[in-house]
Amino acid sequence: MTAPEKTVRWGILGAGRIAHRFAASLAHVPDARLVALSCRTAAKAAAFGAAFGVDATGALSDEALGNEPGAAHEALLARDDIDAIYLALPHGLHYPWAMRAIAQGKAVLCEKPAMLDAREMREVAQAARAGGVLFMEALKTRFTPCYRRVRALVDAGAIGEIVRVECALENDMGGRIAAGNDYMSDPRQGGVLLDTGIYCAGWLEDFLAGTPEVASCRTRYEGAVDSFVDAELVYPRATGRLIAAGDTAELPRQARLVGTEGEIVVDDLHRPEHAVLMRQGAAPEEICLPYEVDDFFGQIDHFCALVRAGATESPVVPLAASIRTAELLDAIRAAFPPRDSAVQHPGATV
Repeated sequence: MTAPEKTVRWGILGAGRIAHRFAASLAHVPDARLVALSCRTAAKAAAFGAAFGVDATGALSDEALGNEPGAAHEALLARDDIDAIYLALPHGLHYPWAMRAIAQGKAVLCEKPAMLDAREMREVAQAARAGGVLFMEALKTRFTPCYRRVRALVDAGAIGEIVRVECALENDMGGRIAAGNDYMSDPRQGGVLLDTGIYCAGWLEDFLAGTPEVASCRTRYEGAVDSFVDAELVYPRATGRLIAAGDTAELPRQARLVGTEGEIVVDDLHRPEHAVLMRQGAAPEEICLPYEVDDFFGQIDHFCALVRAGATESPVVPLAASIRTAELLDAIRAAFPPRDSAVQHPGATV
């Protein structure tokens, strides 16, 4: 891959809701430009292109290329005027298209969860390292000002040694299935653990060291997929808890970092702007830090800087972190109880 120009030229695989949000944020990033997008239908590609300033030659669709599945994505990856790819396809398509993009020498920012399991993630990491190609999982939470402040406080010892991390997040999975997101009901790639639990797993991976054991796990199902997961984890020097809900469970949507000398509670852990630091013997301190533009901006700006520098990994979301996060989700999934023992009323509180 030749050295990227000052302006990072982007292509987006997929034209769904998350791709629209990404493109809107990309427009605010200095020295970055959306060049092309790819999806199945010509009308959707044209509408996306018109909304975000992509000319007709960059609005690629399978429909316009003979209806061969994936033809538009292949055409996008073959272009010489693209430095970076935002992979915004359903979870089950991340692996094949990440491997194709890496083979074409394109830097890849891949929506979370990057892969369906740790085996896929290890193979992608190996391919990226072998090819000297940048790959990063889009854990955008880590690039928000609030998260960065919390990370700095913990690193400075503000709450002592971390002894427990509890994360809970609810997202309306049922509503999205009803709206037509069929992949959410696919037992291979759907379910709340992958869709929502990935945010919780990202916090656990970043703040707790070592490989955990799953001490207990409760689940509930919606059709063929998990709609509620509550896993208690035991790490070498701490404990953790991951609660992901995609139904009507009422959860605080918080991350709670407990240390030997205090704790930090972060609201809306997937898009944090507010947290409270509570130190022993001191009054609570509020942390109010709004986004820079929106919750995508910091991540995109960081990735563009990596591309310009010719970097092959992110120091914030390195390949090892994505592997470890995938291993955590694999371990929790392996601990799911039999379907007939799934909980009916979780009563989960954090």
